[in-house]
Amino acid sequence: MANEKARSLELFYRPTCPFCQKVLRWMENHNVDNVTLFDITSDSAAGQRLVEVGGKKQVPCLFIDGKPMYESDDIIEYLGTLLDHQTDDVAK
Repeated sequence: MANEKARSLELFYRPTCPFCQKVLRWMENHNVDNVTLFDITSDSAAGQRLVEVGGKKQVPCLFIDGKPMYESDDIIEYLGTLLDHQTDDVAK
């Protein structure tokens, strides 16, 4: 996913959250390595930023250029479209 068009991606998560684990597993299985991870249980500043920017402490939350996206299925679908675009770029 290196050819990401300089999009900033940050995932806020809790290690004990099954929906977060679902996203993290998907990312691992698809070699997604350009997302900065923030564990809000061990990083209080990240938890505070999540609430300040997103308006709630719900995880998983993917910040896309600073804008929050919630729901594990939506996050996975979005990341999948980035993989599809990268494949398209390579094929051209």
